[in-house]
Parts: sequence; C-alpha cells; structure tokens
Amino acid sequence: MSDIRALDQNGDASFGDYVQLLKPRVMSLVIFTALVGLLVAPVGVHPVIAFASILFIALGAGASGALNMWWDADIDAVMRRTRGRPVPAGKVEAGEALGVGLGLSGLSVIMLGLAANWLAAALLAFTIFFYAVVYSMWLKRSTPQNIVIGGAAGAFPPMIGWACATGGVSVESLLMFALIFMWTPPHFWALALFMKDDYSKAGVPMLTVTHGRRATRNHVLIYTILLAPVAVGAAFTSIGGPVYLAVALALNAWFLIGAWRIWRRDEGVAEADGYAVEKAVFRFSLYYLFLHFAAFLAEATLKPYGLGGW
Repeated sequence: MSDIRALDQNGDASFGDYVQLLKPRVMSLVIFTALVGLLVAPVGVHPVIAFASILFIALGAGASGALNMWWDADIDAVMRRTRGRPVPAGKVEAGEALGVGLGLSGLSVIMLGLAANWLAAALLAFTIFFYAVVYSMWLKRSTPQNIVIGGAAGAFPPMIGWACATGGVSVESLLMFALIFMWTPPHFWALALFMKDDYSKAGVPMLTVTHGRRATRNHVLIYTILLAPVAVGAAFTSIGGPVYLAVALALNAWFLIGAWRIWRRDEGVAEADGYAVEKAVFRFSLYYLFLHFAAFLAEATLKPYGLGGW
C-alpha cells in the first residue's frame, strides 16, 4: 500500500471526504437494522439512551469503514466501483484514515458501554474487529468464502440493538443475525457476476474468480434457498406476525425466482444483454433486507393496538 500512502494531495480533504471515509451507505443499513433490533425488543428504552446507543453504533460502523478503506486502499484503486473512494483518490491520506478508524473505534465502544451496557459494547467491539481484521485483513484476500464468513460483520447490528435494550441475546436477535448473514452471499455474488474482471484485477479471490461464473450461479441459488426458511421462520417468533409473514413470503418468492433465473442463464446470453437479470436481482436484494426489517418494525408498532403478533 506504500504507493497509495504516497499519493500527492490536491488540497485539504473536505468534510464530505471524511464522511465518505465512513461508508455512509453501509452505515445507513447498520443504523436501521440496529434501530429495529432495539425497538422490537421486549424491553422499553428511554429515548435519550436509545438515541445515544444508535449514535455510537453508527460511529462504530463508520470506524469499521475507515479501517477497511485504510487497509484496502491498494485494491480499491484498481476496481472501478471503489477507485473514487477518498484514500485511493488521494483526497485523504491512508494514515489519516487509520487514525479516524482507531479513534472512532475506541470512542464508540466506550460510549456505548456507558450509555447502554457493556454486553452491547463488547458486541460492537467484536463487530469492528471482525470487519477490520478477520474480514478485511484475512478473509477477503485469502479465500472465496470471504463473503460467506465475513457476512457476520454486517449481521451483528440488530443483535447489538437488542442487547442495548435487554442486556442479553435471544432467539429473536439470533434470527435477525441469521437473516442478514444468509442474505449477504447471494447479494454480493449477484454483484460479482456483473462486475466482470474487477475482482480478478484486484487479486480478490471472489467466487467468480476462483470457481467461475457457473459455480457462482449455483451458489446464489443454494444460498437463496437456504435463506428463505430463515426469513419466513422469523414470522413465528415474538418479533413476527401476520404482517411480517406476508411480506416475507412475497419477498422470498421473488428472490427465489430471481435466483432461479440467474442459475439458468447461459453465459453467452448474459454477456450479450449486459447481465440484466443479475443487476435486477442485486437491486432487489437491497430492498429485500430493508423490507424485512421494516416488517419487524411494523409488527412491533401494531402490537400495542392488538393488531401485531399472533
């Protein structure tokens, strides 16, 4: 990464550059799923504590993003999707990204422990460590299972939110974790299928690079099939209900159809039409997760009126 660290700066970094360093799009999903985990828990939380908890979880997510950008600056510079990020673009120095990541890591964990409880803080600390060290530094460049195992990092936020409210872990929080964990591989593999040579140029052993597109298509279908019962099964827990069940059945039926269409694609045809199916499934997968957690929230909102739950 020395070549990235040596990039000349074209001027001082703007506030927006530092915001981008925290991966705001990823942070928004972390905030939402953590908030849902906190709000659907069976224990009420004072609004001030809830706000502080979500704020520090968001800072922890931003810390993970900054540390990831520091470490991955060399491969980010090669990939079209990431070369405009602050560090490879020369807007923020690598050392600054590291400093921001470490500083926010310590601040977010300590303040979450003080604001909520130390179990939630420990889960946040482990999440930052898992994303920055286990996934970014180890798995991402060493195994095609990088997304499968590394997906755990993005699955912890609802568990952290639940722990902020209850001080513990439960079947419900584990199911929310499992929903995100099982969703991550087909979501990213659909992206990898139409990113073409980006991962191979960057030396990232994504499944499309190590095993080919046909194997990747097989894996997308398999993981989507495995995801469906996890998603639908959550309907029959204390955080589920008829509204969630209807949403889960509809979303998973569509996702399965999309995965089936990806699986049966001919590579030559896919090249000719610009991977339209893969792009459509990837875009849908973004709404898929949001709508599941929105349905959890809807059930929790309706319960006081006797309308949610079973």
